[in-house]
Amino acid sequence: MSIKFFGYKACGTCKKAEKALEAMGVDFSFIDITQNPPSKTALKKMIAMSGEEIKKFYNTSGKKYKEFNIKDKKVGMSEAQQVELLASDGYLLKRPLVTDGECATVGYKEDRFKEVWGG
Repeated sequence: MSIKFFGYKACGTCKKAEKALEAMGVDFSFIDITQNPPSKTALKKMIAMSGEEIKKFYNTSGKKYKEFNIKDKKVGMSEAQQVELLASDGYLLKRPLVTDGECATVGYKEDRFKEVWGG
């Protein structure tokens, strides 16, 4: 199973999530979400696989989210437009985003990580 970990090295939550995966013996490849955000197609697939609403994929505490007033902008947007927006800038995405192509998790919750990635 090839696991992709979209994260940001300066992110404390990502560091916790990385440690959790390592502690469970999970092999993963780290991808800097700010340099290489997932494509629209990949993101759309991750949203579907996660079982979460698209709003969970926004980094609502991020500087760009606040700076560009995304909270109000996304109100009138279709899901396709939101996916395009999120895929356009890794700083807008909640992290970490972890996927193996069949499952996906967004953010880090210890119990969810154990359930999905703990095997």
